[in-house]
Amino acid sequence: MVDIEGQTLSSEDREIVSHPLVGGIILFSRNYQDRSQLKSLVAQLRECRNGDLLIAVDHEGGRVQRFKKEFTAIPAMQKFGQLYSLDRDAALKAIRDTAVLMVSELAECDIDFTFAPVVDIDHGLSGVIGDRALHNTAAGVVDLALAFIEGFDSIGCASVLKHFPGHGSVVEDTHLNFAHDTRGHDVITSTDQLPFEKLCGAATAIMSSHVVYDAIDNLPASLSQAWLTGVLRNTLGFSGAIISDDLSMAAVAELGSASDTTRMALAAGTDVVLICNDRYAVENTLDEVGVLPVEHGGVQRRLSLARKVRSNMPNADQLAATRLLIDSMV
Repeated sequence: MVDIEGQTLSSEDREIVSHPLVGGIILFSRNYQDRSQLKSLVAQLRECRNGDLLIAVDHEGGRVQRFKKEFTAIPAMQKFGQLYSLDRDAALKAIRDTAVLMVSELAECDIDFTFAPVVDIDHGLSGVIGDRALHNTAAGVVDLALAFIEGFDSIGCASVLKHFPGHGSVVEDTHLNFAHDTRGHDVITSTDQLPFEKLCGAATAIMSSHVVYDAIDNLPASLSQAWLTGVLRNTLGFSGAIISDDLSMAAVAELGSASDTTRMALAAGTDVVLICNDRYAVENTLDEVGVLPVEHGGVQRRLSLARKVRSNMPNADQLAATRLLIDSMV
């Protein structure tokens, strides 16, 4: 899964999107002007591949929402956690309805899925997670995330849990630095990993983190067979798609070229490798990786991320009521 440069497709973009190793596109704020332009861009992308392309965006709410003009401003997920601590039932309804609204707006523009929900626990340590986290307890995260996933499921949208096995206990931002979690495996298992364990049967996909968990492996979880195959597949029994975090991020970029880390991620058990915001890294990978090794139903897991037929879309009154609720929370 790769990115494109602007609001229309350049000839170079078209060449990259048409490459047989490219299975998806992630969109950013630079790719968006308004709904009309976005619909046109998505149509151009789909035409390049006769529809055989996943199109996604980071659209969590709060500070991670790429499309803003003509889209509802979604509150940071922490807001739902704060409501949950006061009124559990109200919070679960609010986040379920908000998830439906989010997906409805994306579906209108033919976007397949968003990388959400974040199920990292807010331990008050990680600035890059911070108010993106749903709650400061594993139980709260699981409760809220399950309601969020139910909202996505109700209208046929994939859910992507991130960042396995948990980024909330690490101070460093993996976009910028190497990051190590030095706690024992038992501690990680009983805290940050717990939401993934409880939710992996409900989620379509899980995104791995670039944190090194020293008790398990000296590689980041995103490149670690011990984590992805050993823990996530074999111990937790996850059967959905595994997606890497962006391999151009600093926490893995110094471990080798993009093609090197792509091979490592695939060998570890990843189904979808994300490379973005580095056109050279994308080109290097497409030139050097060669034939994609597909094993253990990886193609079917990837295709499970595609947007399903929408048969239960909310009506205008339901969306308006959710927007009123959201306005009171933003």
